[in-house]
Amino acid sequence: MNINKPATPPLAPELIEQFRKIVGERHAITDAADIEAYVTEERNLFHGRSPLVLRPGSTAEVSEICKLASVHKIALVPQGGNTGLVGGQTPHNGEVVVSLRRLDKIREVDTASNTMTCEAGVVLQIAQQKASDVDRLFPLSLGAEGSCTIGGNLSTNAGGTAALAYGVAREMALGLEVVLADGRVLNVLSKLKKDNTGYNLHNLFIGAEGTLGIITAATLKLFPKPRAVETAFVGLKSPAAALKLLTIAQGEAANALTSFELLSEMAVDFSVRHGIDVRDPLAEKHPWYVLMELSSPGDDARTPLETILTRAMEEEIVDDAVIAANLSQRNGFWKLREEMSSAQKPEGGSIKHDISVPVAAVPAFIDEANAAVVKLIPGARPVPFGHLGDGNLHYNISQPIGADTADYLARWHEMNAVVFEIVLRMGGSISAEHGIGVLKRDELPEVKDKTAIELMRAIKAMLDPHGIMNPGKVL
Repeated sequence: MNINKPATPPLAPELIEQFRKIVGERHAITDAADIEAYVTEERNLFHGRSPLVLRPGSTAEVSEICKLASVHKIALVPQGGNTGLVGGQTPHNGEVVVSLRRLDKIREVDTASNTMTCEAGVVLQIAQQKASDVDRLFPLSLGAEGSCTIGGNLSTNAGGTAALAYGVAREMALGLEVVLADGRVLNVLSKLKKDNTGYNLHNLFIGAEGTLGIITAATLKLFPKPRAVETAFVGLKSPAAALKLLTIAQGEAANALTSFELLSEMAVDFSVRHGIDVRDPLAEKHPWYVLMELSSPGDDARTPLETILTRAMEEEIVDDAVIAANLSQRNGFWKLREEMSSAQKPEGGSIKHDISVPVAAVPAFIDEANAAVVKLIPGARPVPFGHLGDGNLHYNISQPIGADTADYLARWHEMNAVVFEIVLRMGGSISAEHGIGVLKRDELPEVKDKTAIELMRAIKAMLDPHGIMNPGKVL
């Protein structure tokens, strides 16, 4: 998907030189071959262009970049690990890329306060490991955690597989350091769980996708490290059965239930066929599967998990189940889940939706959406999977077998309209955890409360009067 317009204005050589002086020769990239990695996203859906990639090494350098950009009205695109899926991190129209990867310091870990303050370029997996090193848990977990960054996670308000128990990225941040469009630094880093001194400003920038300012650091919540983790892979007949299992699990395990993933037979089949070292943990195929995990601060998570499964089998909700016998088997269960997105690529074009509906509405949504997309494009193959515990589904539709991929993907917006109509009618959201970017920008005014859109635009105009912060994204 290309979204290319003439850069306005083109970046003058003397301005490139001024930017270069801020970050140093090595960290101002102008070679087209070196820039390529910063202007193409991992799905190869969006292709951007940029005359300059800046890699600042401090908040002060980010501030100087924004000051210079503001004076000359130079558009900037902040970028973390470049793992976003909606085109929000891509310079579509020749903007300057500001890569935050060099801001990779963990400034402080405070185990008494259960907080960690780290810079925006810290890779999520490194933050997780740092927490583990001090016997704590940073629970944000998602497929791209080996390359995505904390700044990107917060800018997109990432969700992930543990949101059921711990919430999304917004709920894991106590405070931020943000560079505004004019170069001012907003320092609302805080370890406080209680602070009633006026407006909660840091939440304004979480989920804003860099359109209001550039996140440079964050103070994150840490949690007690679980002593026992048990994981089960379950076969059942329907999403309705999975919902009944969820109710039982929440009743028996409460907050110990940390993940509850719903997987369609086709999603599992693709993952087994196309994934590397992936196998179905169950002996027979089932129409639907659940991957569930319990984490306990005590020594025993197996007893409640066995209680849940026993009850569900007695009530004929579950047809088969296996509990991971060791860490290797547990990792195998999760690898099957993590391969689901990439496993769709060999099947041709895939039209993807990151939606949420009320948990109770998930079975009805799947039934209605499956019927609607097949009616629109006969032979289309729905591949739903995702986080049933919080109502977030990755509702992907693979092309009909033998169809022309380009022709199929050209109907992306038609498919969106069909799926989104059902989502909205059921009180859901067209973006659950991936953001808006450019992929859903044009649909947003149609589905968002009009007053909310007006306020968003007013806030954008106040904080970014020249429109230089990630222009063309979200709004």
